[in-house]
Amino acid sequence: MSPQPPPKKIRNFGIVAHIDAGKTTTTERILYYTGEIHRIGEVDWGTTQTDWMEQERERGITITSAATVCHWQGHQLNLIDTPGHVDFTAEVIRSLRVLDGAVVVFCGVGGVEPQSETVWRQADRHRVPRITFVNKMDRMGADFYRVLEMMKERLAATPVPLQLPIGSEKEFRGVVDLIENEALYFSEDDHGSTIKKGPVPEEMLELVETWRQKLFEAAAEADEELLELYLEDQPLSPEQIRRAIRTRTLDYKIQPVLCGAALRNIGVQPLIDAIVEYLPSPPELSEIVGFDPKKPSVTITRARSASEHFSALVFKIMTEDFGQLAYFRVYSGKIRTGDIFWNVTREKQERAGRILRMHADKREILRELRAGDIGAFLGTKFCHTGDTLARKSHPILLESIAFPEPVVRVTIEPKTQADIKKLDEALKTLQREDPTLKLQKDEESGQMVIAGMGELHIEVTVSRLESDFKVQAHIGKPRVTYRESINQRARAEARFEKALDEKKKMFGQVSLGLEPIKTTTKLDLVNELSKKRIPKSVVKQIVLGIQEAMDSGVLAGYEMCGIRVILLDAKLPDGDIQEIAYKVAATMAFRDALEKAEPILLEPVMKVEAVTPEDHMGAVLGDLQARRGRIEKIETHGTTKFIDALVPLAKMFGYTTDLRSLSQGRANSSMLFSHYEKMTKELSNQIVGVYRYSS
Repeated sequence: MSPQPPPKKIRNFGIVAHIDAGKTTTTERILYYTGEIHRIGEVDWGTTQTDWMEQERERGITITSAATVCHWQGHQLNLIDTPGHVDFTAEVIRSLRVLDGAVVVFCGVGGVEPQSETVWRQADRHRVPRITFVNKMDRMGADFYRVLEMMKERLAATPVPLQLPIGSEKEFRGVVDLIENEALYFSEDDHGSTIKKGPVPEEMLELVETWRQKLFEAAAEADEELLELYLEDQPLSPEQIRRAIRTRTLDYKIQPVLCGAALRNIGVQPLIDAIVEYLPSPPELSEIVGFDPKKPSVTITRARSASEHFSALVFKIMTEDFGQLAYFRVYSGKIRTGDIFWNVTREKQERAGRILRMHADKREILRELRAGDIGAFLGTKFCHTGDTLARKSHPILLESIAFPEPVVRVTIEPKTQADIKKLDEALKTLQREDPTLKLQKDEESGQMVIAGMGELHIEVTVSRLESDFKVQAHIGKPRVTYRESINQRARAEARFEKALDEKKKMFGQVSLGLEPIKTTTKLDLVNELSKKRIPKSVVKQIVLGIQEAMDSGVLAGYEMCGIRVILLDAKLPDGDIQEIAYKVAATMAFRDALEKAEPILLEPVMKVEAVTPEDHMGAVLGDLQARRGRIEKIETHGTTKFIDALVPLAKMFGYTTDLRSLSQGRANSSMLFSHYEKMTKELSNQIVGVYRYSS
């Protein structure tokens, strides 16, 4: 069992990026150089440490985030390798929620690609300091300086290079360390383990000096003492520069940039040094802020210390033959094997049976975990993703994890009667593991429907049903998950009365207003009933009635969003209050107002980036426009065109295959969800017509 290092020697970080930027290859090299593994695995051969699932090795992509641990110069690195494909963005979201820092990997050719933007915004939201690694500098078309410009333009980032590449494409052979002002070359004889240092190549002297001055300027802004030295043309020592860069990185002011080619074993050890040098340790972060579960308006703060009361957040669930595996991050206090803890979110008591430190699909048994560490419980009964764990005597409720709504759905039914129960149990298990996988029953047809983030997400889910759960199922064609909303304001009042016996009756009367808002939030509520002294129990039933009514719109039965509901009034009976009557009345009033508010259909629109040789640009553009696409931007890099477009998801099924056909296999694309958009009356009527015909 590995000894627990002091918290200041721990780094909790994730490796995140767009698909095919080289995250898993970079992770594999980090594990190799830190001595965690003794043989380098390759994505293309299906031999990597972190891509251990059968589906990952078959497809050569990361599907589920993998946690592992390695050590470097006395530091413990808790590393999570995350997927790059947009369909598995939930894995990135939950990882960023519990990590202290991130390494964002950019492809030296593709630069800032769509999923890179999404990941960057998520890191901004969770206030995650990050360093960046420009990978694949040996590929044709690689351009380090173009990636820097893309970071500024697309991410509003402040990149500060700590290295410059020596050569590029086939001529890429090493990096210049701008802090030490020396060249680094990585031996091909021992997988890059031996690093040879030398003077800066003569042809780069002027360029290196220019970028060193920019580095000094960025460092000098860390404090007044350094700024004064810089303005007086006094030299800054490497230690002063590193300290300043660390300060500004942890203050979210800059993002240090390194470069290399992980597949060719170039530049990875300096990246590990940078992780230790510039990403935070748990004690350096601000106190944990949560809420009193009994009084949500009261905030509670805790220091990130082992001497504090225990608090942790569950960020991932996996189901195994031996029970449920719950991954968690300890924020304060400590937890030992056999301890009793409280699931604050579920209000359930659990016991810490076996505590594990994960190494991808392998594990190490521990006696305890302390503040700042990441581990897993085996055999928990009640834990779900986003749950807070604490002591019952000192509860705290931490912010949970919010996930995007699915946009694609398919019908699913078992191939045999014997598979009915197995399919139901398997889908519920998969849903516990994956919060973006939704299950529902089509009320009209009685069929089971699964909804996910895209075609690949659904495809992998079905593959897991067959391989992991031995369930055979028929799958329908992918369908778009639309939303319903309103186009104008409206108000309505509804009264519900029902006699229960000669003396007793149910009575509820509710008045409310609706107005459209530009958001995909399901319900935005304005409660004016508080001014009228309406009991909280009545208000609760009114809200429940509205929430249930919004589950199914009036046009085609899709979930509703983008609606502000104003609770205007509720009339109380003379006798006893029957709260359930107000739930019914609220539903009736909402439906009445909905009919007056001009209900509309919204469709998911995807942000698409197509990368094509110039020869095929006309065909690619024409195809996107034929799919109702709006071309946002076209960039040229050499003979390659980068096309950004917004296209309705309904027109994007099978696009990858069509694009390859149009370009003789030379073009590729990526897409991610952008927003929901109002459909034209004509298109909306087509969807509604199909829904009503099938009903």
